[in-house]
Amino acid sequence: MQLIHESAGKKLYRDGDRLIKSFDASYSKAGILNEALNQARVEETSLHIPKVLGVSVIDGQWSLIWEFIEGETLESLMRKHPEKTDEYLEFFVDLQIRMSREKVPLLGHLRDKMHAKISASAFPATVRYDLHVRLDSLPRHKKLCHGDFQPSNVILTADGTPYIIDWSHATQGNGSADAARTYLIMKLQGRDDLAEKYLRLFCLKTDTALQYVQRILPIVAASQSVKNNPEEQEFLAKWVNVVDWQ
Repeated sequence: MQLIHESAGKKLYRDGDRLIKSFDASYSKAGILNEALNQARVEETSLHIPKVLGVSVIDGQWSLIWEFIEGETLESLMRKHPEKTDEYLEFFVDLQIRMSREKVPLLGHLRDKMHAKISASAFPATVRYDLHVRLDSLPRHKKLCHGDFQPSNVILTADGTPYIIDWSHATQGNGSADAARTYLIMKLQGRDDLAEKYLRLFCLKTDTALQYVQRILPIVAASQSVKNNPEEQEFLAKWVNVVDWQ
């Protein structure tokens, strides 16, 4: 097996036409199995998704096995060809819109997940209350939401087919909330120009008011804060604290 990527608690290996994702003890068995289940359910849509081939214990570590997709991420292509950023961004948004049209009724609900994360956040009770109320006021949609939709999670094959990867956070719910998370991820990466272009394009293509997505941002920021990344906390707190006090 060839190690191709490593991050906190996870390693990715290529084994011929298979991709093996290995988890250390910091990941729960239930969470790993849920990731496999999420991906298997999304496989049933019309989207291009790497197929789950198995779940196993390899060298004492729980591992997920998928088909290996040969190609390059949209993130890599954007960095290699900055002159094509607008073209790639439009492709990215169109793919997200296509994804949001899919229905996967057995997935968990984004609203429930966000309520749980707001409750688990360190913000004062008054702020948490406002966020819960704001979340409950959003339209109840059942669109497929990725939960971590960013250019690094889209692989383009040689013939231009887009494969969407990393479905560990997949839910069904409000597509604009999923877009708000994409915007927030780009801001956290320090890519302000790309984030603003992305959000304007998403709103234009979906006929969504910019103010509507901005109203969701404090909810998404509070959800992100439970990861307890010290480098993000001050930034996220600023987003959460733009709530309108009555």
